[in-house]
Amino acid sequence: MRSASEVHGIRRPAVAGVFYPRDPQTLRTVLAACLAKAVGPQATPNAADAARPARAAKPKALIAPHAGYSYSGPIAASAYSALGDTAHGIERVVLLGPSHFVPFSGLAVSRATAFETPLGAVAVDDAARRDVLRVPQVVAADAPHAHEHSLEVQLPFLQTLLGEFRALPIAAGDATAREVAAALECVWGNEETLIVVSSDLSHYLEYAAARSVDASTAQSILNCSTELGGEQACGCVGINGLMHVARERELEVRLLDLRNSGDTTVERSRVVGYGAFALYEPRVGR
Repeated sequence: MRSASEVHGIRRPAVAGVFYPRDPQTLRTVLAACLAKAVGPQATPNAADAARPARAAKPKALIAPHAGYSYSGPIAASAYSALGDTAHGIERVVLLGPSHFVPFSGLAVSRATAFETPLGAVAVDDAARRDVLRVPQVVAADAPHAHEHSLEVQLPFLQTLLGEFRALPIAAGDATAREVAAALECVWGNEETLIVVSSDLSHYLEYAAARSVDASTAQSILNCSTELGGEQACGCVGINGLMHVARERELEVRLLDLRNSGDTTVERSRVVGYGAFALYEPRVGR
């Protein structure tokens, strides 16, 4: 039987031409337009803000949406824009997103050697994959990744801002916050590693109702809640796990953007919510 680290080929793009353009130049143009529409941190009143220690300049983790770029691209861009000039120091990105099509227990890493987009191939970090596979709830499985968009749509943004980097794509099935946190801690790394959790928020509510629900969900994330449900965020498994780590490591959570598809398209009777968040580690020696 082959080990997970053996050659299993390249995972080809599953949603190019659907969620984002297949033509590389058109894709670059769309990404540039999304990044131009990115917004900065939102005003989020929180009594604990004043007591928080000074944060590091580089986000350690991001939460970004994963719909088609015409819907959520500008909000995802708000998350990635938080990297600013610090992006050049990132060598590895751990991507964690929900498995929309294949139900399973635990977390799954792909056996592929690379994930391809129209902008090129991103190598999978095999050493990190071997490390995370030591965590009991993590398995090597290609099926959850084969048609999954939640991780794929993040890659072109990262390719644009980081250039060359290694990735560790992890698909989330049914797992507890503590189980996800154990996997994240295993590959947390230092300043060279960025964590990206992929999630949309509410689904198919009327515009005003979605704004209310998503505002409440955003506040829960700012409070590092580990009890989000699927009706609040389809990537709740990954978010809950990240929030568990955020509590343990005293990360500061910042809301960057909170919109829905009614803000980026004309349809407001049934919308999907999107949020962008950045998490910062305390400065050393605070």
